[in-house]
Amino acid sequence: MSTKVLVLYGGKSTEREISIKSGKAVSDALRKKGYNVIEHDFQNHIEDVVKETNPDVVFIALHGKFGEDGTVQGALELLNIPYTGSSVFASALCMNKLFSKFMFREIDVKTPSFAYFGRDNTLPYSYVSELLGNSTLVIKPVDQGSTIGVTIARNEEAYNDGLAKAFELSDLVIVEDYIKGTEITVAIIGNYPDIHVLPIIEIVPAHEFYDFESKYLPSMSKHIIPARISTYEKALAEEYAKRIYKEFGLRDFARIDMIANSSDVYVLEVNTIPGFTETSLVPDAAKAENISFEDLVDFIVQEALQRKR
Repeated sequence: MSTKVLVLYGGKSTEREISIKSGKAVSDALRKKGYNVIEHDFQNHIEDVVKETNPDVVFIALHGKFGEDGTVQGALELLNIPYTGSSVFASALCMNKLFSKFMFREIDVKTPSFAYFGRDNTLPYSYVSELLGNSTLVIKPVDQGSTIGVTIARNEEAYNDGLAKAFELSDLVIVEDYIKGTEITVAIIGNYPDIHVLPIIEIVPAHEFYDFESKYLPSMSKHIIPARISTYEKALAEEYAKRIYKEFGLRDFARIDMIANSSDVYVLEVNTIPGFTETSLVPDAAKAENISFEDLVDFIVQEALQRKR
């Protein structure tokens, strides 16, 4: 009897539409590999869904809040059902950009300097730009993915507009020093210590940075493999990625976004459930090593099933 895989996608986050695309692509790939696939556009009541479908394993293709933040993972732990991707703790840690940045510092991984505040204690542009030593600032809601709600601000008006946009999505906002450089991403698959670093991808977005449109609209960005960075930057990026994978306790697969700048590398964030269509970054990196999309998805499911045995 073939392994029954419940694929969860959709959800209620701002990344719902992208999640549906990821889930559909994963489901198609698993069917080609001979799995018994049940697709589910997840909204809530995971216990009812699991009881109704009785899967051997759950492939979580949910992005953003309520899917990538440890919520669903915790429910599946209580139900004793194996699932793809990182644990409750690691998922929650990576979804929260502030906690991630504190952890980067703890494990000696460079990340852009930053300030953070809630809507009731915001700091003015002049103060933050002086504090961070840069008139160009990056404003981010603390718990959104796909660059949703992110603004690059070079003056007070743009700064205030960026804060307003970010606070529509989160009660806590991070303001970072803007680092100009080459946007790169490092994907890792496997489980520590048996992990494999895929080729580093250089991202060339149509806009100033790798925003939502650049990520998901056709022809809005280019993926260059291997990334056009120095040997030193490549080695440092891979070292940072492996250190994060180990110390954060990541599982199965993840993507770490970085900036390479003048022979230095800065880590921006960690994606525990990155986009998973055939043209997404992680599958692109795998393809560069002749790992097909179907084989990649199969590998991830098999890694998750190991935890059941």
